[in-house]
Amino acid sequence: MNKIDCYLQEQPFLVLDGAFGTELARRGFDTNDALWSARALFEQPQLVQAVHQDYFAAGADIAASASYQATVEGFEKQGFTEVQARELIQLSVRLVQQARDHYWKNAQPSGRPYPLAAASVGPYGAYLADGSEYSGHYAISRAELVDFHAERLALLIASQPDLLACETIPVFTEAEALLQELHKYPEVYAWIAFSCSDEAHTCGGDAIADCAHFLDKEPQVAAVGVNCTAPQYVAGLIRAIRQQTMKPIVVYPNTGETYDPSTKTWHGSALPYHDYVRQWYEAGASLIGGCCRTTPKDIRDIAAFRQQLESDV
Repeated sequence: MNKIDCYLQEQPFLVLDGAFGTELARRGFDTNDALWSARALFEQPQLVQAVHQDYFAAGADIAASASYQATVEGFEKQGFTEVQARELIQLSVRLVQQARDHYWKNAQPSGRPYPLAAASVGPYGAYLADGSEYSGHYAISRAELVDFHAERLALLIASQPDLLACETIPVFTEAEALLQELHKYPEVYAWIAFSCSDEAHTCGGDAIADCAHFLDKEPQVAAVGVNCTAPQYVAGLIRAIRQQTMKPIVVYPNTGETYDPSTKTWHGSALPYHDYVRQWYEAGASLIGGCCRTTPKDIRDIAAFRQQLESDV
């Protein structure tokens, strides 16, 4: 049994962390770069660890590494050697592990499971840094996607995270490519979270129900769901996924604002995030957190909702 299933035997749902890149920006770090949040791995690793620790302190049971936009090719374009690039990718996992261990040692919280450190696996579109993780407009084949993900997956898995967080996947073909590589490591579990454009489809136009139906047969997939998707679509997506699988459903939407890939900024008004959390839980979500523009306060609110559920039992 994977760790998510084990933890869910004791909790009504698991709390995830919130935004990373936009949280760095909120704290004054300039993410307007092709590497986005991964730039902080070599410029301010102490800030990376601090953000992770703040999410654990807010109540997160799982936090993901700052490797969403980290690739060997991306670091090499910034002037790093291949060896340095590989070390930076693995550093991302160590930082979230160290943040977890530091928090746990010093806080010694009671009634909470020992938090998990996940390795973030961003999509090919994140490497392109053109916003295509929100469109799925890829100009490469499935075989090329397999090649793109292979080295980074190997590096992340070698760092021994508790699981992989394959996230903001806009097209089903990319999920297939990730699974092809994941099968080389049968002891490793991952969740697959898609970016979606409405209540029924991925950003690339695939039916989310079809994605869930396919992933239901994959024993290494610990959870299926959506992330960096507008909050108002998420309950419908949960219901569509639940019709095709009984695997845990993972959701960590953004705040409903619109992303501009040219400036790497978000625009519009945030929706009242905490108002949706009960709706997602009642629809069937088993892992709930936040993506872009959410903060540690949002994660505290989610953790408080779980505490309320437990006190009502």
